[in-house]
Amino acid sequence: MPARRSHGAGGKLMIFNLNKNKRMVMGVVAPVVIASVVYFFTSGNSFEISKNRDKDNLIYEPHPLTGQKCENYNKRPFAVMLAADPVARPLASISMADVVVEMPVVKDSINRLMALYVCSEPEEIGSVRSARHDFIPLAAGFDAIYAHWGGSSFALKDLDKGIIDNIDALINPNEAFYRKQGIPMPHDGFTSYERLKKTTEYLGYRLENNFEGYKYIDGQSRKEDGATTLVINYPYPHSVSYIYNKDTNTYLRWRGGSPELDKLTGNQVRTNVIVVIKTTSRRLNADYNDVDITGSGEALVFQNGEVVPARWEKEEALSAKLKFVNEGGEEITFVRGKMWLNYIDYGTQVIWGEKKL
Repeated sequence: MPARRSHGAGGKLMIFNLNKNKRMVMGVVAPVVIASVVYFFTSGNSFEISKNRDKDNLIYEPHPLTGQKCENYNKRPFAVMLAADPVARPLASISMADVVVEMPVVKDSINRLMALYVCSEPEEIGSVRSARHDFIPLAAGFDAIYAHWGGSSFALKDLDKGIIDNIDALINPNEAFYRKQGIPMPHDGFTSYERLKKTTEYLGYRLENNFEGYKYIDGQSRKEDGATTLVINYPYPHSVSYIYNKDTNTYLRWRGGSPELDKLTGNQVRTNVIVVIKTTSRRLNADYNDVDITGSGEALVFQNGEVVPARWEKEEALSAKLKFVNEGGEEITFVRGKMWLNYIDYGTQVIWGEKKL
């Protein structure tokens, strides 16, 4: 490119070399552009980066248990045994659990809950109850650390072999559990996420999660009118119902005819997904059930205000994942969020709207 002539001060002819000046300009502009690009992709303005960070620059990723983004996305959950006895209601932090497994532990009588916590870190969890052997393979399948207050002889026989990382309140390592005054035994036992976490470190248990997870998708509320009430006829007072709220695309939980409330927050329990798992159980003695939790059977998946027939599968291996597959044999894709798994005997009545399922 030819040089450009110009008259400077005093009328003297000045010659500018455009190629040279272009290089000078680029030498100044290029670093600025590069710096701007780098800033965009590494600062809070970057969608790809900032979507996984909060205001304190903490990384949030989907946890494989529920597909929800949280700071504890790479942590193992705590599976805490909780009472379903009416006298123990309302339960502390039940609304904060990521997944809850409900199962009859005495045939045609008593239910018990196993609540899994990972994204939330409740300051109080309880009341904590005893281990039952049917829950152990489920906790292991979620790669959870099992927390309980003693247990049945069947459960303790397995736990004493060290088949799963567990924290027992009867031993109470590192003061993981405590009793609250003013609450009748045996419903006065409680713990917290922080206590369980510190005890896990004290016992040297692995902290990072190995659960492979489920497939997830964002939920979408049902547009059409339809059934809103799911009833699971466990024996009274353990009968359960869920009422679908189209505005929030969640299900409100009721038990024994009254709302399932959280003692800490006062909030009614909401869940995004409900799975009814049909199986067979038998009474071992007056106090204990034996439930078929390995093998396969029918299941019903409730999400987005709809019900989808499915099958549950769990292999004999202790840590085998509890799977849910559709009619084509492919794993069910769940809505991101909290999940309740309700085990029932074949023959237990399930009603969706006015239809028996």
